[in-house]
Amino acid sequence: MESGKELAKRLSDVFVDGKWIAFTNYKQLLDNITWEEAQQKIENLNTIKALTFHIHYYLHGVLHVFNGGELTIRDKFSYEHQGIDSAQKWDALRRSLQEDARSFAQHVAAMDEDTLNSFFVKEDYGSYRRNIEAMIEHAYYHMGQVAMLKKAIKGSIS
Repeated sequence: MESGKELAKRLSDVFVDGKWIAFTNYKQLLDNITWEEAQQKIENLNTIKALTFHIHYYLHGVLHVFNGGELTIRDKFSYEHQGIDSAQKWDALRRSLQEDARSFAQHVAAMDEDTLNSFFVKEDYGSYRRNIEAMIEHAYYHMGQVAMLKKAIKGSIS
């Protein structure tokens, strides 16, 4: 089983500085997307803005638990983002995602085996480890969608 430090490295890889799995990460992928591109709609697909908000919503909600708070996130609200109508608001969302990802990884790196194997909030939700691994998998899943949308928007595919 992976230790907290190993899981934290995987989190950093997907969000901040890795390239091992997908040859990119959220920071790099989102860095050169304008706020107009982020909200560009392609058929019935989610926008880059919506996917960025969605992945940050879950990351932020679980981080809130790590910081001693209650688990208040709900699936039905995970795409209900506020309008991003400026470059400043888009930049703030991206910065917040990166800051929360770094903090999340720091918390995970500090977790011992007992914590990783203990129940996350309640028994029905499984262990901390299971939820951290799900966060990593969820992030990669949506990162692939963001990458494809970015290519379509920037004209690399039709």
